[in-house]
Amino acid sequence: VQLVESGGGLVQAGGSLKLACATSGFPVDDYVIAWFRQAPGKGREGIACLNIGDGTDGRPYYKGSVKGRFTIAGDNARTTVQLQMNNLKPEDSAVYYCAADLWSGPCSLGEVYNYWGQGTQVTVSS
Repeated sequence: VQLVESGGGLVQAGGSLKLACATSGFPVDDYVIAWFRQAPGKGREGIACLNIGDGTDGRPYYKGSVKGRFTIAGDNARTTVQLQMNNLKPEDSAVYYCAADLWSGPCSLGEVYNYWGQGTQVTVSS
């Protein structure tokens, strides 16, 4: 399994960014994708996840601090999972990671994810 993030950058507060996670190498049709982030001096936190199913995606789940501002979605080709981030705040500044694992069913941010991308930096200026 390979995950490659892109789309990070510098944006002013209130602006938007779209992150992409290019995915490949899944040996199964059902798996879960999540976005995590880690700010300097803080632990890694899960912010959104989605179950990618055979023919349909499951219901996304969001951490409360991003709910209503961020949207996670997979493409029809099942090759990219995007994270649309709107109304960004300085506290959203962090390295954002795409993660995946090979279990099916509703996604969860509390489970262990065994596959990780290299991360992409998001900086929100005030």
